[in-house]
Amino acid sequence: MNEYRILTPNSFQLPARIHRLSELAYNLYWTWHPEAQKLFQYINSSLWEDLSHNAIAFLRKVDRTSLNAAANDRFFLERYDSVLEQFDHYIVSYDTWFDRTYPHLKEKQIAYFSFEFGLHESFPVYAGGLGVLSGDHVKEASDLGLPLVGMGFVYREGYFTQAISESGWQEDRSQSLKFDELPLLPVVDDKNNPFLVTVNLPDRDVHARVWCVQVGRVRLFLLDTNLEKNNPADRQITNRLYNSEVETRISQEFMLGVGGVRALRLLGFQPDVWHMNEGHSAFLTVERLRELVAEGESFEKAMQQIRHSNTFTTHTPVPAGNDEFPIYLIEKYFSRIWQELGLNHDQFIDLARHTYSWGDNFSMPILALRLSEQRNAVSELHGDVSRRMWSFLWPEKSVDEVPIDYITNGVHHSSWLARRMGLLFARHFGAGWQDRLDDPEMWSCIDNISDGEIWAVRQHLKRKLISFATQRARKQWMTTSFHPVQVIASGVLLDQYALTIGFARRFSTYKRAYLILRDFERLLKIINNPEKPVQIIFAGKAHPSDEPGKLVIQEVYRAVKDAKCGGRLVFLENYDMNVARYLVQGVDVWLNTPRRPNEASGTSGMKAALNGVLNFSVLDGWWREAYNGRNGWAIGSDMDYPDSEQQDAIDSESLYDTLEKEIIPLYYQGHSTGSIPNDWIARMKESIRTLSPQFSTRRMVKEYVKRFYLPAMNGSSGK
Repeated sequence: MNEYRILTPNSFQLPARIHRLSELAYNLYWTWHPEAQKLFQYINSSLWEDLSHNAIAFLRKVDRTSLNAAANDRFFLERYDSVLEQFDHYIVSYDTWFDRTYPHLKEKQIAYFSFEFGLHESFPVYAGGLGVLSGDHVKEASDLGLPLVGMGFVYREGYFTQAISESGWQEDRSQSLKFDELPLLPVVDDKNNPFLVTVNLPDRDVHARVWCVQVGRVRLFLLDTNLEKNNPADRQITNRLYNSEVETRISQEFMLGVGGVRALRLLGFQPDVWHMNEGHSAFLTVERLRELVAEGESFEKAMQQIRHSNTFTTHTPVPAGNDEFPIYLIEKYFSRIWQELGLNHDQFIDLARHTYSWGDNFSMPILALRLSEQRNAVSELHGDVSRRMWSFLWPEKSVDEVPIDYITNGVHHSSWLARRMGLLFARHFGAGWQDRLDDPEMWSCIDNISDGEIWAVRQHLKRKLISFATQRARKQWMTTSFHPVQVIASGVLLDQYALTIGFARRFSTYKRAYLILRDFERLLKIINNPEKPVQIIFAGKAHPSDEPGKLVIQEVYRAVKDAKCGGRLVFLENYDMNVARYLVQGVDVWLNTPRRPNEASGTSGMKAALNGVLNFSVLDGWWREAYNGRNGWAIGSDMDYPDSEQQDAIDSESLYDTLEKEIIPLYYQGHSTGSIPNDWIARMKESIRTLSPQFSTRRMVKEYVKRFYLPAMNGSSGK
């Protein structure tokens, strides 16, 4: 262990009375506490919006006059003092769920590794669902008081920003993040130099600086190789998320797995649990084996020891999401290491060998599966799929006996619940309701809320979404070379009274964004019905290397631009957590059309459900275990089709029929007389009641603790 300190920058020139705004800005606690966010907004709301809710950039750029006015505003100071009092209580409290439930385990440690962390739109080091799930996991760990530490990367260029050309083609634009406008706390050694970790790549050492992000009570450490002492190629290792160049990718995963373990050791952590969120960090198993063998353990005993403390979560059955490397690269990067382990070439490759008709690859998921005792998929159906997919690793077992369990994903309620909806819940659920988010009995109190009250909130959230889309389109038109038709495509003709459907996610072909366009003439009749109009908002990015995904975006965008649609189809470009928040809170229906069984879980529909939005989805992922016939609608049936064209035809027919015969009539019930749709609201309440407690990270993280973390904690020596 080396001596280290985490520095808190204090470069803001803040009035003394409100100087702790700096401390608050550098702890992402504020991102899931609305009253903390409103402190920044109150000082200068237009600047807060212009800076994409970036608290660090805001305090750097807000004018002194506004700060002085806030420091002398009694109303603001009352809010400020209240928020800081709650913040202090949160950070130092020993009365957390984990402390109360497992007081004897408070000295244990959990290490959580992920390739990306989606914590907030102002910190864009995430690509999509995997990263947002990681961010939600860390936030919930903080709320529950888990002794968890995170490990990942800070990417100098983040993911990418998306622009849609007039022809509908996705343009991938790189960005360069300004570290002094990010919530990055420098980690320094006892001589005040940046704290470094070193790994040995072929013929050279590569160094990474360690940064810390404070997420409530949890410390998230992020590695950064952009250092002058590294060669130019190695400085790029942590430059961009999901680099498609294979040698850069293996260098990234080597740095995350091997470098991440070494960084935690140097920082003094001795985790009892090592949780790999997807296979990108699976090389941590090799480093842990190397440590134990170097201490004198036999390889077999070392494997038994690390297996007991490793947890592996697999997130997708799609091949592109399961990283594999050619054998020659493994030979290049690991020939010295397998000798240190006392293995020969074939013995090391056998740890993760994936054999195909054309040859072998080294599979990161296989490495993680073989060297973990706790293994899980992320929904019940995904568990079935994963057991079939990886059954060849356990040839002596039947598929049902394959030791891959499941823990269905959830969402962090406080990050995704609309403030207005949260206030409504608080009035009717009673004091301390946020401490009982996974309690089904509490959510039955939804029936205490009158139809009028909850409908008024739903309409307010839709107006907010439409205002957001309109203002965004206006700003884009004023500052870029937007064509007028693109302005229409961005939502300026949205109708606050029309049934509004949202479809937002990564644009991959299996997500089938095109499904609702399959019978375009039928769709036109649906959306242009003058008595019962429908509007559909699309958003999402395709991976920069995913040409078929980009073609799907182009197909959707060309439909959006078609004058026959009258502006009722919309595409919001550059989908991020901010856009997602407006959508999952503001639409009426959340549409999800993956080709079964490729959707491992999905979480956007859970966020929508929490806000009273009704799900309309294929019975895949989480929706297969969530749907009860009264809390939303299903597309198609609970079966798979060997022919994709047949499945598309059957599912699209089901989609149109359900829209025309059930969803639209129910939404417009009583519309002609000016009354509210009580039957629709009853379905909304059923959705909130049944889905909110079950599909929360509160339930999810508690499951990880009880089923996976505890066995490792109770039998671990901290290695």
